[in-house]
Amino acid sequence: MTGRSATRPDLAVVGQAAVRPDLAAKLTGAAEYGADLHVPGALRVALVRSPVAHARIIAIDTSEARVVPGVVAVVTSADLDDYDATWGHYVRDRPILARDVVRFAGEIVVAVAAETEAAAAAGARAVRVGYEPLPAVLDVREAVAPGAVRVHDGPARPGFGCPPRAAFDDGNAFFHHRIDIERAAGEDPPDAIVIEREYAFPAVYQYAMEPHAVVATAGADSIDVWSSCQHPFLVRQELAEVFGLPEERVRIRVPYVGGGFGSKSYAKMEPVAVAVARVAGRPVRLVNRVEDAMLTTRRHGMRCRMRTVVGRDGRLLSRHAEIWMDTGAYADNGPTVTMVAGMAAVGPYRWDRVHVDAACVYTHLPPAGSYRGFGAAHLQWVGESQVDEAAAALGIDRLELRRRNLLSRGEIVIPGCKPLDADLAGDLDAVAARLGWGADLPAWHGHGLAVGVSPAGVSARSHARVELRPGGRIAVLVGSQEIGQGARTVHAQVAAEVLGVPLDRIDVPATDTTTTPYDRSTGASRSTTVAGLAVQRASERLRDAIAVASGGRGVDLAELAPLAGEGSAEELGGGSGPALFWEVCVAGAEVAVDPETGRIDVREAVTVADVGRAINPTLVERQDEGCTLQVVGNALFEEMRFGPDGVLRNGSLLDYRIPTVSDMPGEMTCVIVENGDGPGPFGAKGCGEGVFGGLTAALVTAVTHAGVRVPELPMSPDRVWRWIHAS
Repeated sequence: MTGRSATRPDLAVVGQAAVRPDLAAKLTGAAEYGADLHVPGALRVALVRSPVAHARIIAIDTSEARVVPGVVAVVTSADLDDYDATWGHYVRDRPILARDVVRFAGEIVVAVAAETEAAAAAGARAVRVGYEPLPAVLDVREAVAPGAVRVHDGPARPGFGCPPRAAFDDGNAFFHHRIDIERAAGEDPPDAIVIEREYAFPAVYQYAMEPHAVVATAGADSIDVWSSCQHPFLVRQELAEVFGLPEERVRIRVPYVGGGFGSKSYAKMEPVAVAVARVAGRPVRLVNRVEDAMLTTRRHGMRCRMRTVVGRDGRLLSRHAEIWMDTGAYADNGPTVTMVAGMAAVGPYRWDRVHVDAACVYTHLPPAGSYRGFGAAHLQWVGESQVDEAAAALGIDRLELRRRNLLSRGEIVIPGCKPLDADLAGDLDAVAARLGWGADLPAWHGHGLAVGVSPAGVSARSHARVELRPGGRIAVLVGSQEIGQGARTVHAQVAAEVLGVPLDRIDVPATDTTTTPYDRSTGASRSTTVAGLAVQRASERLRDAIAVASGGRGVDLAELAPLAGEGSAEELGGGSGPALFWEVCVAGAEVAVDPETGRIDVREAVTVADVGRAINPTLVERQDEGCTLQVVGNALFEEMRFGPDGVLRNGSLLDYRIPTVSDMPGEMTCVIVENGDGPGPFGAKGCGEGVFGGLTAALVTAVTHAGVRVPELPMSPDRVWRWIHAS
């Protein structure tokens, strides 16, 4: 993958490639992940999951399980009556263990703790559960139909992370995000071009290489957890809320994390592990298999009806979108995903009028949560498809139609949000130039491009502490997680740059909520921008303290230890709505479609990393490269397939195909754009997720240009073949 970067000669460490501080440990196998942790006396946990999508639990017989040699505890919801055993960040709707009813095939009903994994598994097999099947809703359109079976009775109950002014509706469509923009009153002219169609996006699995892993110890007045999680401080808050403890009595430590992509956002398996540890009176170790992880979280499925109206002069006039996001049986992060999807439906264009209604919908399917680039991945391809279709109807070049209507820097994307902080036209031109836009292509070949933005940053709540320790080493304490994206490398580079010390003198310890300053979360492309700004501010304060302590004398840093500086990113907050910055979603692609088989060959993929300042250009390129391969999977073949009974049919990596090296595009280019216009350290802003919106849309528009209209994803060979032969 190639890149283009404007370097600054005044920066010694920032803007340069750097050896990752975790490289040696990961290459040699010395790195300890969650499943590697062995706490003395820890029991192994096996789970009994529901085989049906919706049913009343009529009986649970654990007698045979309790006498299995090695079994120490068999835990059901009846053992959790001394507290409110439900949890959920946005909506507190999820029981730790199913009580009275199950709401999806795979829901946890019983947990068995034993001395060995084999004993736990044998105990789980010995549990007998009786079910009375109930009707299930498995599709969002079915779920919102009049008279549909309710997934939950009663109104939604706000979780601890729910915004104070959030409103919930009654029924399966329990949350709506609506956008209404009217810049010009009136109606669309009768001779305007109208594009109106329905689209679908399936559930897909994040597939972080490491499944969820938790080790938990729980007493009456304290909880101690090791977890492979992305949001340790939010997990701490969740556990404190559920188990009725002050936050300072809950400790979360994060080992090496083998990828996340949103699958380890918020709490996932931690409430179960802690509940079992409380009942068993001993530490427990709960490690998901891939099959378990696929039932724990996934990307939202989506259905959308969109209408785009374009004037005969090529001016975009109005857009109307109805969106239904399938959040499964429990809300998880669904309302936030729904909000971002609604924003993505608008696109980065000037409209006279916009109306978007995005609904978060309960179904009797496994819960859906965060997955890299959510919202933009769901909706940008839909909107960009309609822009292309309008261009074809008008006989206008697709690039030209976009350039006429794109927002400029400083214009409002969504009312109430930060103005646009990027040069989208410049980004789009860079992609078009790389693709050789306008060149003649052979039959069944197509060029596609796409432009969009997505709200990033989410929260400015990041704090950091940078310490000069005995021996002259520098410790950067920051709560943003290293999940493979290079956060620790970037934070070390920022501190080294500010302090003027070699990078090899910087340590970035793993997160421990008892010693690490608060950081809201690792996600929304915020680690470099938001947590990085906190590191920069803390480093500057340490530098000032060193200057005062040295009195201007040339001294060895080791003589001045200990000293420390603290900093935060709070200055980024205040009136910016859900976007602390806009992540650019601009990309292009060339594809070849085989009309005999329906197979799509991605000849070239071009992505833009509009990062303000590339703290580490190599990591930027690798971020785009990895996301490119994920997009190929999501766009061309990945899909979780549920049967008519709601049971996942391809719930293992033998049946669920993920991209391999053979699926890589023939050529990949990452264009790094550095305009110094980010709010983060040295003018940086985040990257790594925009490719999901931009490249997914570019692949769809390229396939359309090759002669195949795309109404749903993935563009699998069987679907493409049917679309070709149905026309």
